[in-house]
Parts: sequence; C-alpha cells; structure tokens
Amino acid sequence: MTDTNSQLPAPIEPNPPRRPKLWPLWLLIVAALALCLALGLWNWQHWQRQQMLQQALAHVQATNQSLQQRLSDRSGEQADRLQALEQNLSSQQNRMATQQRQLDHTARELLAAGNRTRTDWLLAESEYLLRIANQRLLIEKDIRGALAALEEADKVLRESDDIGVYPVRQQLAKERLALKAITDVDRTGLYLTLEAAIGGIHQLTDQNLINDRAPGFAASQPDTLDEAQPGPLAQAWQRVKATLSNVVVVRRLDEPVRPLLSPEQSAYARLNMQLMLEEAEMAVLRGNQILYQRALAKARQALEQWYDATDPRVAALLSTLTGLADRHIDPELPDISQSLQLLKARLAGRLNGDNDTAGGES
Repeated sequence: MTDTNSQLPAPIEPNPPRRPKLWPLWLLIVAALALCLALGLWNWQHWQRQQMLQQALAHVQATNQSLQQRLSDRSGEQADRLQALEQNLSSQQNRMATQQRQLDHTARELLAAGNRTRTDWLLAESEYLLRIANQRLLIEKDIRGALAALEEADKVLRESDDIGVYPVRQQLAKERLALKAITDVDRTGLYLTLEAAIGGIHQLTDQNLINDRAPGFAASQPDTLDEAQPGPLAQAWQRVKATLSNVVVVRRLDEPVRPLLSPEQSAYARLNMQLMLEEAEMAVLRGNQILYQRALAKARQALEQWYDATDPRVAALLSTLTGLADRHIDPELPDISQSLQLLKARLAGRLNGDNDTAGGES
C-alpha cells in the first residue's frame, strides 16, 4: 500500500478563475445614457418648435378669419350703397321720362296749332327752350347748358316783337345774372381726375407699403455696394455673424411696432381705396358734397396709413386727393322757373284773346 501510493503523481492544484473585464459594459451603458439624453433633448426642441408652429398657424387663421369678416362686411355695405344708387338712378330716369313726355306733348301742341302766327311760334319755341333750361339745371345740374338755353330763349323773345313778353325778358335777365354768379363745376374733369387716381392706386406695389421699411427687412436685402474682397478671417467672422443673425433677432422696444401686412391685406387696401374713389365719382355725378368729401377723406386716410408718404407715387396721389377735397361740387342753384311761368301766362292770354276774337267775328 505504501509503495503503491508513492508511485502516484502529485495532485495538481486548479488555477483560480480569472475575473471578467467589466469596463466595456460600463462604456456601453454610458453611451446608451448619452444617446437617450440626446434623443430627449432633440424631442424637447422638436416639441417646442411644433408648439411655436401651431401658435403661428392659429394666429394666421385668426387673422384670415378677421380679414374675411371685414371683406364680407365691406361687400354688404357696398351692395347696399349700389342698391341705393340704383334706386336713385331709376327715380331720375322716371323723372326724365316724365319731362320727355311733357316735351312730346308740347311738340304735338305746336304741330297741331297750324293757325298760329309767327309770334305764337316764337313764344312756343321760347317756352321749349325755357323747359330745357330748367331740366338742365334741376336734373343734370348743368349750369352752362341752362345759361345757354336762357340766352337763346331771350334772343327768340326779342325777335317776337311782342310787348307782352317784357316781364318775361326782365325775369330772364335776373335769372341769367344769377346763373353767371355761380362758379361752374367741371364734373367731367373731376371724374377723369378720380379715374386717373384709381389707375395710380393700381400701379402701387407691395414695395410702397410701410411694412417694407420695418426693422429686419433691410438686413435681408443683398448688398449692392462694391467692396474689397475680405480675408479668410474676415470671411469666417462674417459667416459667424450671419449665422447668429439668423438665430438671434434683435428688436427695438422704444419704437412703435407696425403689424406686418399679408398679400391679402395689401390687396384689400387697394380695393378699399378704389371703392372709396368710385364712391367719390358717384358723389360728383350726383352733386353730393358731403358724400364726396367723406369718401376723399377716407381714401386719403387709408393711403397715409398703409403706404409710405415719401414715395413719389404716393406723394402725388396724396397731393391729388388733397386738391380734389377742396373742390366744391354742389353750389346753391337759383330758381329759374319764374320766367317759364310768366311765359305760360302770356301764351294763355294770347290764346284766350284769339278765341275771344274768333267768337266775336262769328
């Protein structure tokens, strides 16, 4: 037993187990945490940007709804005004039709009276001219036309050699003097000037708007000055400043902030001023002084509010509207119907005298 055991190999002690290396695992954990933090920061920035975009979109939608409401209200007002103008036009047409029927009746009477003398024909012609003068003055407010008709009627009465028309000619002299004392209104010239102003408004572009001069607008314009080529350091510094200017916006708080105008608002401004000037044109044709001055005042106020007054086109339009606002389009018209009434009385007296003479002869 002893010998056998002595021949066995010596027992080998097992090597202790080697400890695993943990630093790669820690490195992966740190990288994963950094990635999670970066993703969280990116998601937070994206969420903030999305919130800002949603707020801006809500503001734009609210502005668009307000603009649409204003346009609809303005369209309703213009529709009511057009309806009122159409009613006035129809009433004037009815009045002119009545005058035309009266003139036709007078012409038929003149044709039927074949046994009248030359004096009767001249008096009838004078009555026709006096009717024309009253129509020109009352309906068309044409001072020149009415004065010309009165002068022609006076010439015809002078050729009649009728002593009984002396009161008529005396009244005609007073009415002609009253018409000459009135300053004539050049309605055609005023209308054409307003049409030219409307054309000038359509020639204005968005560059004439006041918001084009707002802070930050000039910085986005390209520099057209010829400068020397800067060095590499200067170019790098300019790139850094350009990047910072895109990220950071500096606003002056001591200056009044003007709202930025959208293309729809710009088109609305031009359309609004066009409607105001068209309203002034209708006031010129109708001789409505209050409506004329109010429409020009609103157009001038809108032009000063939305457009740059230093621009030559805008300054020219403002000067034109200011000059037009000083014009008087509704002078006080005199009454020229007395001469017509006197002439009618004279015609009735001659007709009754002729009838009496015919009755005595029979």
